[in-house]
Amino acid sequence: MQIIHHGAHSGVTGSCHELRIQQRGILIDCGLFQGDEKNGSLDIEFPVDHIDALLLTHCHIDHVGRIPWLLAAGFRRPIYASEATAALLPLMLDDALKIQLKLGKEQRSTFINLVSSLLRPVPFNCQAVVTLADGGRVKACFRQAGHILGSAYIELELADGKVVVFSGDLGPCDTPLLVDPVPPQRADTLVIESTYGDRLHDNVTERSCRLAEVIAKSLVDGGSILIPSFSVGRTQELLFDIEMILSEVAAKAEADAENQKWDGRKGRGKSAGRAVGNFNWSTLPIILDSPLAGKITEQYEVFQRLWAKEAKHRVLKGHYPLSFSQCVSIESHEEHIKLVNRLRQSGEPAVVIAASGMCEGGRIVNYLKALLPDPRTDVVFIGYQAWGTTGRALLEEPAEIDIQRENIPVKAKIHQISGYSAHADQADLLKFVEGIEVGPEQIRVVHGDAPAQQAFAAQLRRVKPDSEVVVTANIDKPVSLTS
Repeated sequence: MQIIHHGAHSGVTGSCHELRIQQRGILIDCGLFQGDEKNGSLDIEFPVDHIDALLLTHCHIDHVGRIPWLLAAGFRRPIYASEATAALLPLMLDDALKIQLKLGKEQRSTFINLVSSLLRPVPFNCQAVVTLADGGRVKACFRQAGHILGSAYIELELADGKVVVFSGDLGPCDTPLLVDPVPPQRADTLVIESTYGDRLHDNVTERSCRLAEVIAKSLVDGGSILIPSFSVGRTQELLFDIEMILSEVAAKAEADAENQKWDGRKGRGKSAGRAVGNFNWSTLPIILDSPLAGKITEQYEVFQRLWAKEAKHRVLKGHYPLSFSQCVSIESHEEHIKLVNRLRQSGEPAVVIAASGMCEGGRIVNYLKALLPDPRTDVVFIGYQAWGTTGRALLEEPAEIDIQRENIPVKAKIHQISGYSAHADQADLLKFVEGIEVGPEQIRVVHGDAPAQQAFAAQLRRVKPDSEVVVTANIDKPVSLTS
């Protein structure tokens, strides 16, 4: 048995791993390279004739974005994914084909129909039997990973009883919208991500408090809050927290109004507390300017059964965490341009959530070009920014930045809130590995920059001293003969 890493072995994008059994292969993910990890070509640079199945951990583009090129290389075998991932995948790929290849609706539809014909949705915690061309059989089980809706880590049981686990991207613990990942009971070989293997995140309470502080300050100063966000995962976590913040402010205002005492001498009551400066929280527009994010959010509501208990409880109490009244969706490009111009001219407070999460394209680019020169603007980064992306460059707080060959002055305030990362931090990653009762004999650290892999590997050797820990960023040829 071999594990061959075709991507994400020395960085965080382009996830693509192959489990080779004798002469047959199973792919786990087939993602797009982004930022400095772009290699100039999207072609599949490995043979596919022996690949008998593709298994998807989740539908972020750095895990599924090269599926079009995989099919162009001749792949026509089953694609296994969790039920929610199978529902989201056509939406993600349709958007990617429109942006990357500028394909028309009919061309995209033909491709999406092909992908849909190959999809094999698998319920969580149920086994799917993957049959290889040589008659071999591998049992695959998808377990909730807590990263985004439908995200899974995958347990593969081989014919000899050995268990190989691919973590995909693991989510952090204690988030309100999705359940925490529960470690497998056994893993003889573990392939685990390390995006944040060298750091810790803010906790959930801290992240919402920091976001509320940024919003409150913006209400006083004026100007827009721009939040570049991935359409799936981060956007929904944001909407959940914003709805909760607005609900808490409203509840406090009602309590203050109930308790206010009439001041007969001055002839007026005390403030109800909803206003900050001269602006009222209840009229603050929360703008979701991403048609794809809107469609993804609808699927989040369809799959409410996968939500965490806290989110389900809010629904039972009459809240609408992802579709509250102050949230305004922008659909057409014409509406988008009008809004960008309005915010640039008026300076009125607004929270704008738009893709892409690393500012490499999408509608967020127009907002940045228009509003970065305005010192009243706040830009809030809530996710990983790969090297070479506009988002990463903005985190350095430059005096100006090149966006689409335009030099844009940067006078906006730049913030980073790590608690919104959909990735587990070092503590949560270690908790996942420590929770494995049997094994692993070998741990392969992937999906991280070299320093993150190395720092995480050092901690793994401490908590699993009997395991062989392999830092794949240090391997010239990313191939492992495991047994």
